[in-house]
Amino acid sequence: MNKKRPVNLDIGTIQLPITSYVSILHRVSGVVLFGAIAVFLWLLDASLSSEEGFNAIKETLGNPFCKLVVWASLAGLAYHMAAGIRHLIMDFGLGETLEGGRLGAKIVLVVAAILILLAGVWVA
Repeated sequence: MNKKRPVNLDIGTIQLPITSYVSILHRVSGVVLFGAIAVFLWLLDASLSSEEGFNAIKETLGNPFCKLVVWASLAGLAYHMAAGIRHLIMDFGLGETLEGGRLGAKIVLVVAAILILLAGVWVA
């Protein structure tokens, strides 16, 4: 039997491939979106309750911290959408090889970065 397997795995020294990071970030962005939906539904409910509620929400969204929250939510949405489209393309059999997976992961990161920058410009 081959005994060349590592005995003690130190998670800090393990080098993950780019596809792993893209997958982990896809899951994290999904969790961020789940939380963002709750916040935005609460804001929608408050804004639809009355004219005063609408004006209060409008004023609150002018706050730089709120703009940061909106931008982070849009960033999560942009990344999750780009990675989700990658998964849909892979479901059709494209990019399933090792090199195709790496290329798809790099494309996701570039497209998501562009969309996140555009969201930042739009929110600001």
